[in-house]
Amino acid sequence: MAVIPYPQIDPVLLHIWGPIAIRWYAIAYLTGLLLGWWLIVRMVQQASLWANPPFNGKAPATPDDIGDLVVWVTLGVVLGGRLGWVIFYGTFLCGVSPHGGAACQGLPMGFLTNPLRIIAAWDGGMSFHGAAMGVILAIILFCRRRKLALFPIGDLICAVQPIGQFFGRIANFINGELWGKPSDAPWAMVFPRAPGGMPRHPSQLYEAALEGILLFAVLQIGIRFFRWQDRPGLTSGVFLIGYGVVRYIVEFFREPDAPFLPGVSMGQALSALFLIGGVVVLWFAYKNPPAENAKDPA
Repeated sequence: MAVIPYPQIDPVLLHIWGPIAIRWYAIAYLTGLLLGWWLIVRMVQQASLWANPPFNGKAPATPDDIGDLVVWVTLGVVLGGRLGWVIFYGTFLCGVSPHGGAACQGLPMGFLTNPLRIIAAWDGGMSFHGAAMGVILAIILFCRRRKLALFPIGDLICAVQPIGQFFGRIANFINGELWGKPSDAPWAMVFPRAPGGMPRHPSQLYEAALEGILLFAVLQIGIRFFRWQDRPGLTSGVFLIGYGVVRYIVEFFREPDAPFLPGVSMGQALSALFLIGGVVVLWFAYKNPPAENAKDPA
């Protein structure tokens, strides 16, 4: 028996009418976006952060720019997160191992017989890696449109992203989804929806602590005490590498959605790509002088 009982929390915060409801998962997304928006605005208004070259007292964006960017980022999160799940998990993973997980449920052919399942995020299915790719594309397009420097804007987004990651993983825990592997640890829990009724790692909480709290602390310390922002791209590179490493490790404790490769889950494969991407971004950050990195990418 699990030493710590799983808290039974209704995933629905408020029923409105019929299928319309306010869920903790939606509250988590909204809270992460609003707090991230608030913190970035505070950062661009803090003159001491931008006193050194290449900024020389001018922040890389205005509060109005950030407000508009939040709209683009929100679309990147929602569209990228869902499309990423459909491609990486619903199509590719379920196509390789169609009976490997309950989430497959007839996928990927189900997308053809019932196209509504492609957008049915309310039934579960959002990919962080897909959301991150959507956000990256949104940032690139926004910077080109506004003639803003890419790396400094990307650094600002990466510096606050762990806030959303923390709340998202807490929402996964409340939903009783993305549970961990069976464990005899004293903090293991029995998740009602998990098969077998065995105590399992609360891997959602591991991710909230590591991908959320720890990564946020590292990035904020790097910016505020070691002035990583003076070398545009450094914060983004550290974020990609840090997330890739932490997620790869947590996957050893998290029950994979379905078998992917021997000894390697889909989450680990995608995290390895993030790790490689982070190394590439760091190379660009150190390849050119800071002044060149902060130029208009368009």
